[in-house]
Amino acid sequence: MKQLLPLILIILIIGCKGQNSETMKHQYTNALINETSPYLLQHAHNPVDWNPWNKTTLEKAKTENKLILISVGYAACHWCHVMEHESFEDSLVAQVMNKNFINIKVDREERPDVDQVYMNAVQLMTGSGGWPLNVITLPDGRPVWGGTYFKKEQWMDALDQISKLYTEDPEKLQDYATKLEEGIKSLDVVQLNTDEPIFEKPFIQEAINNWSKQFDNNKGGMNQAPKFMMPNNYHFLLRYAYQNNDAKLLDFVNLTLKKMAYGGVFDQIGGGFSRYSVDAKWHVPHFEKMLYDNGQLVSLYADAYLVSKNKLYEDVVHQTLNYIKKEMTTSNGAFYSSLDADSNTPEGELEEGAFYVWTKDELKLILKDDFDLFSDYYNVNNYGFWEHDNYVLIRKDDDNTIIKKHNITESVLTEKKNKWESILIKERNKRAKPRLDDKTLTSWNALMLKGYADAYRVFGNDDYIASAEKSANFILNNQLREDGGLNHNYKDGKSSINGYLEDYATTIDAFITLYENTLNEKWLTTARDLANYAFDHFFDESSIMFYFTSNEDASLVSRSIEYRDNVIPASNSIMAKNLFKLSHYFDNEHFSKTAMTMLNNIKPEMKEYPSGYSNWFDLMLNYAQPYYEVAIVGKDAKQKINNLNKTYIPNKLIAGSTSENNMPLLESRYNPNSTLIYVCVNKACKLPVSEVKDAIKFLKE
Repeated sequence: MKQLLPLILIILIIGCKGQNSETMKHQYTNALINETSPYLLQHAHNPVDWNPWNKTTLEKAKTENKLILISVGYAACHWCHVMEHESFEDSLVAQVMNKNFINIKVDREERPDVDQVYMNAVQLMTGSGGWPLNVITLPDGRPVWGGTYFKKEQWMDALDQISKLYTEDPEKLQDYATKLEEGIKSLDVVQLNTDEPIFEKPFIQEAINNWSKQFDNNKGGMNQAPKFMMPNNYHFLLRYAYQNNDAKLLDFVNLTLKKMAYGGVFDQIGGGFSRYSVDAKWHVPHFEKMLYDNGQLVSLYADAYLVSKNKLYEDVVHQTLNYIKKEMTTSNGAFYSSLDADSNTPEGELEEGAFYVWTKDELKLILKDDFDLFSDYYNVNNYGFWEHDNYVLIRKDDDNTIIKKHNITESVLTEKKNKWESILIKERNKRAKPRLDDKTLTSWNALMLKGYADAYRVFGNDDYIASAEKSANFILNNQLREDGGLNHNYKDGKSSINGYLEDYATTIDAFITLYENTLNEKWLTTARDLANYAFDHFFDESSIMFYFTSNEDASLVSRSIEYRDNVIPASNSIMAKNLFKLSHYFDNEHFSKTAMTMLNNIKPEMKEYPSGYSNWFDLMLNYAQPYYEVAIVGKDAKQKINNLNKTYIPNKLIAGSTSENNMPLLESRYNPNSTLIYVCVNKACKLPVSEVKDAIKFLKE
């Protein structure tokens, strides 16, 4: 087996090409033609005999006693494009794959459970991972070999070696598979922590001190390249800095948010964020735009605006939501998944970033007399240069600096920027657009729904809460089943995959946020019902954690517990925060004890790698410092909540009603003659007040 491992290349992130048209127009058509995933459909006319991941395909491998070749990617992934073009479109490669393997294509966004198991396997085998993810397994699905991107010759050589070994010495592969299976199953094991749960601020501070050694105090973010935005990291750090008057940490968070907003990673013309930058100054992005990044970043920048009142943050929120509305929203209120990094050049070549970049000559032609000012504002110079005469628009100076330098007024600059945006958007839309992944994922929709609700909370734009409610109703009407469970995906009127814990966790979180902004109790009761369903189908009694997959799903090599936060927080950390809040709303001791135990289980790992546990640290703050219940009851409850939300208070939940209500936090508190605000902490309440400013004083104590 060792002789095969040198063939494996290290992580090369992102990509995925495709073709379309009716079957009759193509030389080859495989079983993926019946799928709805855009990524799978892109491979439906490869000469490779691809199959979807399903029971029939897996049984076929066992019946024919053939090795399984599993290739995992997603529609916005650049290097998936490359490998498809080099290998999967090649008829000679296809002959080898079709002869010796049952070939399965997996969309990692549709099947994160499959991706997680085999990503763990490849990381154990090679020390790294990424997409495309390519794995060979025994007929029973246990992995024996894998890697990421391979050139054609390396790929064919590896396939030949594995096939030969399976024919001549299958016991060797069986032994290796058994050992690897044990390793995979040990990766995400969580032990029940029976120590007393103690959550104190010094523990959190020590972790942040550890973490701060990696901060880039010049350009923001971590001191490395590529740079991922990791919204939850900065949301937690923002909260901690604010609550603890840590000016240095707050400066770092603001530096990071400013640099990201100035960078090419933010689409300066069209709005919205790309997935990450390949360099240290947030300049050149991997140009794909993912829904989950933009949803979380809207929430982050909205809260950062409350703290700083920085207009840049407000602009970022509005531009991003304008992009989401125009490019990523369906007629029924749901959201699409992503836009590809690649698009066609005028010469018909597929090229990364072709839709977004500009040459100096075309900008001069388009902008005419405005070019000099524009080029200074967006650095069409050495600072903004990318490659091949192309520039990615990037900012370096704030508006005041530009105003003084060019001796113009703020209104003139604003007028110029609006004009440039209009001209360049019109010009850019003449180009071939990046491919849209138009499937809908419940978990990602919930993140975007929450982003809209958070933007409404901060900026009071009625269109934002309307979009949030429309999205929430889409989930209720299309993804919530009669048995109380959620579906994961939706495309062309069809949902085909049972929901994962991430779908429940993010939807519960979004519905609680929606309740706090609308006082419509159906969102809160639905959140509670979804939590109860998760206990019935995902909960592990031995560890007091939740599995990623339902007990109704077919078993994989390992049933994992996802608890490490990544670009999207772990489903267990979101779930624990949900249970903490729901325990307050419904006075539910079981929810309360579960949340506390879950956090205690993870505590031993948190300090050494805090960036991987930022959402758990956010929950820990709820215990380490005062956490308030704010109940507002009376005919003016909504107005007072809107006023209260103009102040950043992250350590609170809101309950409210404009009439009599028997919810534990609201019972017997309605007065038809006045609207009163009750501030409670640790089951003790202050005297009710009628003025928001007086309630805020209690919340700042």
